[in-house]
Amino acid sequence: MTDLSLASVHLYPVKGLHGLTPPAALVRPWGLEGDRRWVVVDPEGRFLTQRACRGMALITPIPTSEGLTLTRAGSRPCPVRFPDADAPPRVVTVWSDTVHGRDAGDAVAHWLSDALARPCRLVWMHVPELARIRSLSGEDVPVSFADGYPLLVASATSLADLNARLGPERAIPMNRFRANIVVDGALPWEEDGWRLLSIGTALIRIVASCARCVVTTVDQHTGQIPTPGEPLATLATFRRAQDGIMFAQNAIVERAGMITAGDRVEVLERGPSNLVLAG
Repeated sequence: MTDLSLASVHLYPVKGLHGLTPPAALVRPWGLEGDRRWVVVDPEGRFLTQRACRGMALITPIPTSEGLTLTRAGSRPCPVRFPDADAPPRVVTVWSDTVHGRDAGDAVAHWLSDALARPCRLVWMHVPELARIRSLSGEDVPVSFADGYPLLVASATSLADLNARLGPERAIPMNRFRANIVVDGALPWEEDGWRLLSIGTALIRIVASCARCVVTTVDQHTGQIPTPGEPLATLATFRRAQDGIMFAQNAIVERAGMITAGDRVEVLERGPSNLVLAG
């Protein structure tokens, strides 16, 4: 058995925008406190991400006591207040889910539309415990504007193994995978068999491997694609399953609590690998 630790914590206040790495975070039933409670949408209310708009990587959301501030090199910062009950309601589509939120107003809509060179608006999820309930692993689970699960757990040693296959000139940082929780000290790909983790005062249940998309090819500091197709092409040689090319683990919250970088991570339950490689 190896000693596991929480290497880092990551949250994304606005889905698709640049991520933050706080020293600690409160794990709530719908995910990390402050994670993906805001979303950028097109005029029809469909969510936008770096899949179609790589420039989102260049905008950093800084949480404030009144909401957040959006920053981007070469632009004046844009402060945004939490929309109150009088704000226009907005229906958001995240994949096949319909979610109700509050529009953040015209000022930030204009700022984002200029920054991303396309019409868009910003929406806030004001009731995360009720706004989007998904059936996950036989349970009704509240989820933020994340793609499908409250949390994403990744292994630093699995990334190291991937980077060894990519080679030093094509090695990538963990931020390409936009995980919430990064664990260190495991054997490479050991996380495929994790079922229940204790971190800090939280309990986190692993429920499914995560299929990866083209966002993993985007440099999170430049918004560019340095090596077209990578790391997906290399991952596909040994991590392709029926549902996609897999890296990291989707998770739900069994017990809310505080997690801090450096915390011990204990695997309370294990099982057979949840990854069935495609033939």
